[in-house]
Amino acid sequence: MSAPSTPVAPGTPTAHPSRTSTPASTPTPAAKVQPAGRLDWRLRFAVLSVIWGFSFLLIKVGTEAYAPFQVALGRVFFGALALLTVLLIRREPLPRGRRTWAHLSVAALLLNTAPFSLFAYAELSIPSSLAGICNATSPLWGMALSLVALSEDRPTRRRVAGLGLGFLGVLTVLGAWQGFSGLDAKGTALALLAALCYPIGWIYVRRTLASTPGSPVALTGAQLLVSTLQLAVVSALFTSAPTSFPLWPTLSVIALGALGTGMALQMQYGLVTEIGPTTAQMVTYFIPVIATTAGVLLLDEQLHWNTPVGAVVVLAGAALTQTRRR
Repeated sequence: MSAPSTPVAPGTPTAHPSRTSTPASTPTPAAKVQPAGRLDWRLRFAVLSVIWGFSFLLIKVGTEAYAPFQVALGRVFFGALALLTVLLIRREPLPRGRRTWAHLSVAALLLNTAPFSLFAYAELSIPSSLAGICNATSPLWGMALSLVALSEDRPTRRRVAGLGLGFLGVLTVLGAWQGFSGLDAKGTALALLAALCYPIGWIYVRRTLASTPGSPVALTGAQLLVSTLQLAVVSALFTSAPTSFPLWPTLSVIALGALGTGMALQMQYGLVTEIGPTTAQMVTYFIPVIATTAGVLLLDEQLHWNTPVGAVVVLAGAALTQTRRR
């Protein structure tokens, strides 16, 4: 969905750099003529924020009945199904070539299989709101990694300050001055590791798939298809088949995949084309706000003062890391 140093939405940073315009590719002109009958971009932006903000709540509900690997499997399966349906309607083929599919396999592991599973395991022991805030650290990790791995990303005082400010926000969220008391260290570490997977994956994508022909939908659909196969194998080896399919957890997993990974990516592509990647990627900053609100109101999760304050500091730092010289 974005370059390694840009904000990444929850579990859906799968749009690949290609000849078509995506947040990770050549910048798209910000002003586009809106097709007749299409919803205003502000409304679609709001819907996208809600869909991705609710993803962490859906993960939490899904893990009430299914193993974390199974939640991740359902997520990529229904996401792939949604995108493959789009490709079928458009009569657009999947990418070709063994080398492309080999790179897509690695990208699927780093951008889907690993982070989706880690977030699901994390939410067994931490609130969905905390998972959403941990996801917001992804651009901070991305900025730090890109300074090392991507020669075109040169540090500036403002970006370095943003990096320091962001991690100060993380310590605030975690209550470092209290010795992290009352915090599930394992679950939090898994969520932060999941956020770290995204920029690592994007650095790999930029190095290997940036010039691969094909639309973002085709490349992402193929990537989710590979991730489905990976998680099917892992689930078969490490989990038992579910004995029942409770209504709400099942609907949550379906919505997580079809909406949060399928329809949401389609909406994101449209926004990038219409208003440009810089404005479109701002959706990331609304995700932890919505995730926290949903967790508190719908799941009765407790909220201490340091959580929203730290989240604001994290987002401020992440915003600073995205500033570049003109």
